[in-house]
Amino acid sequence: MAELTLVLTLLPEIMLTVLALLVLGLDLFAKRLRPSVPGWVTAIGLILTAFFCVGYSGAPASDPLVWGGMLRLDLSARLFRLLFLIGAALTSLLAMEDDENNRGEFYFLLILSTLGLTLLAASADLVMVFLSLELASIPLYVLAGFKYRDGKSVEAGLKYMLYGAVSSTVMLFGFTFLYGFSGTTQLYIIGGAIQAGHIPPIALTMSILLILFGLGYKISVVPFHFWAPDVYEGAPTVVAGYLSTVSKAGGFAVLLRFSFSLFPLLSMYIPYILAGLAVASMIVGNLLALNQKNFKRFLAYSSIAQAGYVMTGIAASSELGTTGVMYYLMGYLVTNLVAFAIAGIVSHDTGIDDISGLAGLTERAPMLAFALLISLLSLGGIPPLAGFIGKLLVFSAAMKSGMSWLVIIAVLNSVLSLFYYLKVLKVAFLEKPREHEPIRGKTAPWKMAFLLCLAGILLLGVVIEPWFTQATAAASSLLIY
Repeated sequence: MAELTLVLTLLPEIMLTVLALLVLGLDLFAKRLRPSVPGWVTAIGLILTAFFCVGYSGAPASDPLVWGGMLRLDLSARLFRLLFLIGAALTSLLAMEDDENNRGEFYFLLILSTLGLTLLAASADLVMVFLSLELASIPLYVLAGFKYRDGKSVEAGLKYMLYGAVSSTVMLFGFTFLYGFSGTTQLYIIGGAIQAGHIPPIALTMSILLILFGLGYKISVVPFHFWAPDVYEGAPTVVAGYLSTVSKAGGFAVLLRFSFSLFPLLSMYIPYILAGLAVASMIVGNLLALNQKNFKRFLAYSSIAQAGYVMTGIAASSELGTTGVMYYLMGYLVTNLVAFAIAGIVSHDTGIDDISGLAGLTERAPMLAFALLISLLSLGGIPPLAGFIGKLLVFSAAMKSGMSWLVIIAVLNSVLSLFYYLKVLKVAFLEKPREHEPIRGKTAPWKMAFLLCLAGILLLGVVIEPWFTQATAAASSLLIY
């Protein structure tokens, strides 16, 4: 009976493993199939796995630790699992627009990365955190350089791999301090050792700084952001979209779990360190986004600033703050995927990666122009869109935690961000196009994913209660240990 329960709790991961092997097998042994088959199989498999996660509640709430305490399958892990699976499914549909992506190895690597992220969201052991993070990251190093004939893509893959290896090493070094003094790798037992005073303050300080270095790279907050613009610009556009949304959400999932299992026990100054990272990310990301000409680099700096807003909710160190972070990440997933989808389709059709390629978008593709408007206004926090609700929640949490100064800085940065978002919209709506032919090349799966993301932005901004309830329940589960 216990074995059956364990299989059921880990069935999403088992399904992803089988799906990855199936996609690779199709590519190897079924060459005569249509090129789009691996993409469809991947998308359908990920959606079926997501449906299973919705239908099965996971481990019992009384004892969510499974697999010898390596995983904690609480409601938070379940919500992030769904977020990763939906994001990966949408990414696989968007990827089918580019013929270079219609290869089994592309979808195989995408599934492997998603598998690592689903394990990462539930990791309750330092060893599992590290292994899951590497399983999620290594396929992304390859995907970033997937267009091996493109020098920028190869450069992006190499930079991402080198910086990722350094950050993982530094974070692992921080883990060794915790393990060496506590004698265990399980997060919640380490928390007990900290409360008992078994770990010296200097070792704790060193470990937290090293861990924040590693996780800061994953979520691209300042000063660990320097890799993002180059990697986003050089990587295939659909991969850059995945990096900026799904992969980044994985880093926040780990950071949230650390925030409630270890950080409160380390120092009263931890929230202010997190707030400092938030302020630096908002200011640097927004200021550097102002004069960007390349659209993907523009979105990279915007993504850095968005990470700062999310960090505001984590710095609040409260249930409302955690709820806000989860809601923000749900809205950010669909919002940024729309922005990167537009960047990809415009670049594919016009051959121009700069923002100037958006000129006359209202004439050449009115639907894309409307979607760009919705996406950028949502990133700017304009109601009634998903980004507004996310910002409202994280700012409210920071205000209730006595960080009114942080909220003022965040609001001012939100106003600043509207300036450069409106500059992009000015190009798309008011400038004359270089060519007057309609933008073509949008396949059925691309349109499906695009419309689903667009609907998600509007739905999360208008129909709030069900998503807020789920996020609140997931946030509450992190507090129980």
